[in-house]
Amino acid sequence: TAEIAGNSIYNKRQQSKEHEKMACVATLAMVDIQHNQFYYAHVGDTRLYLLRDGSLIKISKDHSFVGFLEDSGRLTEKEAMKHPKRNEINKALGFSGQIETDESYIETGQSPFLPGDMLLLCSDGLTDMVNKHDITDIITQNTTLSAKVKKLIEAANNNGGRDNITVVLVQNDKKPLQQSATMPAASLKINDTSDKDVIPVKQNIVQSEPAPEKKGSGLTVLLGILCLLFLGTTVWLFLQQQNNNAPVSPLPVDTARAVRNEQETLLQDAFDNATGDTLVLSDTVFKSRVIITDTLHINKDTLYVKVQGNFMLQRDSTYNGPALVISPRCKLVILDGLKFRGFTTGIALQNTALTLKNVQFVNCLVPVQNDYVFAGKKSVTVKLPVLIPVDSLIKTTDGGNRAR
Repeated sequence: TAEIAGNSIYNKRQQSKEHEKMACVATLAMVDIQHNQFYYAHVGDTRLYLLRDGSLIKISKDHSFVGFLEDSGRLTEKEAMKHPKRNEINKALGFSGQIETDESYIETGQSPFLPGDMLLLCSDGLTDMVNKHDITDIITQNTTLSAKVKKLIEAANNNGGRDNITVVLVQNDKKPLQQSATMPAASLKINDTSDKDVIPVKQNIVQSEPAPEKKGSGLTVLLGILCLLFLGTTVWLFLQQQNNNAPVSPLPVDTARAVRNEQETLLQDAFDNATGDTLVLSDTVFKSRVIITDTLHINKDTLYVKVQGNFMLQRDSTYNGPALVISPRCKLVILDGLKFRGFTTGIALQNTALTLKNVQFVNCLVPVQNDYVFAGKKSVTVKLPVLIPVDSLIKTTDGGNRAR
């Protein structure tokens, strides 16, 4: 559809001098509420934002020189709003006949759309007049969507209103799943990172009764001694079982949790809410470098992670844990096109099949750490795989990188 519209406008420009400056910017979003996903296509300088947990994230990229300077951090939002060339775009429907041959001409992507999330589609008539902070204040108010739209348009007009103002708001109004309080099950997990080792625990509920008046005091003492003996035996058996069966996870754990940044949160949400066994990560959604302040986790049974474009996971200077931990419950994980920079451990996993394709580890002390966990006090006969780096599959820029 975009190709048809682009070619139609382009042909009109070629045929008529009256229409030689005709072009069209467009942002299209399609929401799948049932599966908590949204898909979008974009060209030009209209914008798509995602509001999640009170944070407003810009999803689309402005196809303009000023937009590039702002996205890359060379201009602040305030400077970009006042720049004399802020409305000069380099991509639009009808600009060029390359739309059929250049797959990147139309920006496309998808992302989780969780209960409570909100999408904002707007023209530059809004974002040239109202900054991100004020937009967030308005759309997080406890009013209807139509009331929020009116307030956004009023704010743009009050600030000058130099252009047409288009605003669309869409919200996932499903209620988040909440776990009801239940009585503790008669089992105890020893390690959060493993679902295999569960120790049954007897639950003894003793209901107190009024004490008899100084009758049978000898029997009471005897019963008390037996109860203490039974309790001590139960505790001893429990500790013995724990020592015999509970493996000590060698995976690094960072107990001091940092507050994740927006891009980091968006990436973890993508891992957690991926539908099916394939997840596509696009550099149109993520910045070229996602700063990691806390461990990312993959917990799905099978997942193929494919990167479109170019972005890198980079360690925050205060973080010393692994970039990515793959849960022991995962059976197969394939990573294609990911880049890791500066981590002590790039990927940590246990007894999990992992395939790397076009993955780069830059200045990572241990690129991959695969720990094999066996039951204690049992003989083991197993053939462990040997990791053989292949240039076409694993590319490293630091010759000192190694996997263990």
